Order: sequence, then structure tokens, then C-alpha cells
Amino acid sequence: MGLWAAVHAERLGIQALLVEAGRLGQGASGGLLGALMPHMPDKWSDKKQFQFDALVALEEDISALEAETGLSAGYRRAGRLIPLPKPHLRQIALGHSRDAEVHWHHGERQFHWHVIDAAPVEGWIEPSAGESGFVHDTLAARVAPRAFLEVLRRFLAAARHVRLCEGVTVENIDPERGIARSSDGDIRFGRCILSAGFRSFPILDELTEGRKASLGQPVKGQAAMLKADVDGDMPVIFRDGLYIVPHENGLVAVGSTSENRFDDPLSTDGQLDNLLNAARIMAPLLAGADVVERWAGLRPKAADRDPMVGAHPDHPSLIALTGGFKVSFGLAHRLAEAAVREAVGTPGCFNLPPSFTLASHISVISHKT
Repeated sequence: MGLWAAVHAERLGIQALLVEAGRLGQGASGGLLGALMPHMPDKWSDKKQFQFDALVALEEDISALEAETGLSAGYRRAGRLIPLPKPHLRQIALGHSRDAEVHWHHGERQFHWHVIDAAPVEGWIEPSAGESGFVHDTLAARVAPRAFLEVLRRFLAAARHVRLCEGVTVENIDPERGIARSSDGDIRFGRCILSAGFRSFPILDELTEGRKASLGQPVKGQAAMLKADVDGDMPVIFRDGLYIVPHENGLVAVGSTSENRFDDPLSTDGQLDNLLNAARIMAPLLAGADVVERWAGLRPKAADRDPMVGAHPDHPSLIALTGGFKVSFGLAHRLAEAAVREAVGTPGCFNLPPSFTLASHISVISHKT
């Protein structure tokens, strides 16, 4: 999110400093999965429309950055397979298929939620997993997270208006005086966009009166990367929290856990082993695949789950850009643009769903008992 905010600041000609406590991408954004998956197409809402538009636009936005940097982000609209093990799930999926025909269109582009008897590719997903068929959606995509981060970094390295500063920790923010106190001294600002992942929440909590709980928490996730003889064009497999994401060069990412309680945020354990076992059953091509990396990290989950974006109602010079848990990786470009435009008072071409705003999150927390 912070990198995308810097990209939009550069494109708008805004003088900006991007401060990173460690190295860029060392947190949740530097993981392994890179799955870009839409919500279900039923019960359509402003949130689902925003996500749909963002996921469609991301393809072109990444393509433009790749052209400018000469690097690849590993993006591919590969689609997604969801096995349907029970008859009632097929009936639900058929309803979703009709919903997708109504809502999943962008200009002349129509994306589909096909319900089929057999998987469209042989040998990738275990046929018996779909006793009642499979869903094949054509909207889902994937990106290589670390390659994507490097594309953003390369773009910003040549920026004229934005400066990157790694290894500097912001200790606290005084929005009234326009000062961020850091390990490298005071930083003065006109507007501050706070995009520190789960570390944003304590800072926002301290500045928010009347709240009855924290605005958010870290949620641990675990994933692994395998090396297998798998075509990178294969669709993502998803079922009950299990993600199997083919990437380039025979690499396949498997994840992910969602742990609200944990002892070590960066360690992997038997929960990841269970995911790997499930993945090898679901995708037989992974049966003998070597694990080349195990990963764990913390993702920012706002108390109300939605992304948290916008000016603090009591401190308008401070703009939040965090939250979202799993979905924000695919929405970050649009969320960051909204934050930057709010910071400089420049209207954008789209509106954030009301529940995404920081003011909405604060209101929810203030009324909790």
C-alpha cells in the first residue's frame, strides 16, 4: 500500500517521503501466494463492485509499470478452480454463475463463473475432489509478490518527486504539529499517510478517543513454495482456505493459515504441514515436489475486516491506509490512490465504499460494548 501511494504521489507530482522501518516488502506483502481472487458474485454490493473494478484495472496498471521498468511482476489472469464435493454446493454455484453474468462485466469484457462437470485441464486437480463438479472462474489472477514489489521499487527509484528511506522507524506521530518522530530525527509533514500494516493500529488507537476496542490486530499467515513440473498457466485452486497458486518456472505457492493467536509471528509449524498435505492430495502433481521455502508473516486485519482508508476525523492531516487482511493486496493500487487524492484534496474518478473509511471503522469501534 505504501509503495502504491508513492507511485500515485509521483504521478501527481507530489513531493513525498516514503519511510520504511526495515526494508521494503519485508512484511506481509513480501509473501509467496499472490492470489488475486474476487468475492463471490452473489449479494452484490458497493464493496464487491469496488473490488471487481480494482481487480480488472490492476492488469493494465501492472502492464504499464512493467513497460516503464522493463521488469515482470509475474502477473497472469489464470482463473480459478473450486471443487464442489456436495450436490447442494453445485446448486449454490449455479446461482453464482447467473450472478456473475449480471455483475462481472467491464465494458465489453465479460468474466464468467462456469459450473462444469470436469476440470478444464487434465492432471492438475484431483477429479474425485469435485464429486458434484467444479467452478471455473475467469476473473481470478495471480502475481509474484516479490517480483511485483521489485517493479514498484524500480519505478520509484527513478522518481523525481518521491524519495525512499529504509531502515528508519517512526516512533510516534503528532498530526497537530505535523511531526513524525523517527529513529533518524523529526520528520515534518503537511499530510501523513499511515501505511504501516498492522503497526498502524496502535498509532491510530492512541489518537482515537472514545474507542472501546483496538481498531485492528495482526493475523498470522503461513505459506510455502514448492518446485514442481507444473505449467504456470494453470488456474489457481481454492477450497476451504487452501490456496494452490502456480507461478512461473514450475514454482507453486501453497497457503494459507489465519491465526489470531501465535507465539512466534515468523515461524512455521504443523499447520503449514497440514496445508501441504492437503495440497498434495488436491493437486497430485505436487506429490513429490520439494519445498523450497516456508514463510510466515503478519497481515493487518481491521476490527471491521474491511480495508481502512482515509483521514482521521479528529486529525485530518493523518490519513490511514491499512487493514483489509487478505483482500488488500489486489486493491492496494485503488486504495492508495484514494488516500493520496484525499491527502491533497484532488477528487478521484471513483468513490470508496463508506465502510472502508477510517471514520466508519472508528464509529463501529466506538459503539462496541
